[in-house]
Amino acid sequence: MVYLNYTNLDNETQQRLLSDSKADIEQRIGEDLKIYAKENHLEYDTILYEEAVKNLYTYEYVFNI
Repeated sequence: MVYLNYTNLDNETQQRLLSDSKADIEQRIGEDLKIYAKENHLEYDTILYEEAVKNLYTYEYVFNI
């Protein structure tokens, strides 16, 4: 679960969530993504970003008001 303060959803918080999501993806499937990117001549950072954004939708959020 991700706990957020409802009054603090600024850009810095959003970037922190994206950074956490990227770290999560790299830990779980980073090597597979690197192989996929190399085989398909794609930019690894772009694929990582797209997967991190998708991963954000799998988190369960709790907002403190």
